[in-house]
Amino acid sequence: MKAKREVVTLSSARESLKTARRIVIKVGTSTLAHSESGKLNLYRIEHLIREIADLHNAGKEIIFVTSGAIAAGLGKLGMKSKPQTIPEKQALAAIGQGVLMHIYEKFFAEYGKTIGQVLLTKENAADEQARENSKNSFQAILDMGAIPVVNENDAVAVDEIKIGDNDNLSAIVAAMTDSEVLIILSDIDGLYNGNPKIDKSARLIDEVTEINSEIENIAGGAGTKLATGGMITKIQAAKFATSNGVTMLIINGANVGNLRKALNGEIIGTIFPRRD
Repeated sequence: MKAKREVVTLSSARESLKTARRIVIKVGTSTLAHSESGKLNLYRIEHLIREIADLHNAGKEIIFVTSGAIAAGLGKLGMKSKPQTIPEKQALAAIGQGVLMHIYEKFFAEYGKTIGQVLLTKENAADEQARENSKNSFQAILDMGAIPVVNENDAVAVDEIKIGDNDNLSAIVAAMTDSEVLIILSDIDGLYNGNPKIDKSARLIDEVTEINSEIENIAGGAGTKLATGGMITKIQAAKFATSNGVTMLIINGANVGNLRKALNGEIIGTIFPRRD
């Protein structure tokens, strides 16, 4: 069903996407994995990587923030649901991160792209020296013409040093690297003024110029059993990103071509213009 929209004009924020050079793209577990089995959706991953590789060919600097390590670990071990203990989750993340990177390496290499793995924790953002070191590492990878592939270091992270979700991680990375745009690929078309799964009259909001209590109240919990985020973490990410000079978008990651459409300034998803 085609989404009903509240705004139909093309904003200057969308126009600016056409000339953006450094872009952070974040993909969530709900986009990477099949909803029923929880195993990785290789068809969707391959098409996403092809699209990213082509954007890179067009001269964009891409930083790719990925979830999915635990889901990849579940699939590798044939498990149906997440374990509850921290050591088990860390073990799954360690197993799954290797699986995930192997798949990314294979697909990116098919399109002539080199990737570099970057695993972060909250310390990399909170400590000034660690943040500067991380920023320099990103810059070096980009200068070499490679694509950084980023995830939280779930294999060693505990609550005290854990960011907790990759929506907020991607916003931190976007600010740290002076990126112009953060695109969050979700399993929903964008931010609605209600829950479209239960409210057929819910409308898709094209542009959010201010993140106020009304916008925060719209957000709900995690969308799938495998995901750790939800709309609330995306709103948190948008607040951080826009206050640090980064324009953010939420678009549906299941639809092939959405990335290119968004970066061509088409009215797709929900945009949160940066606050200058």
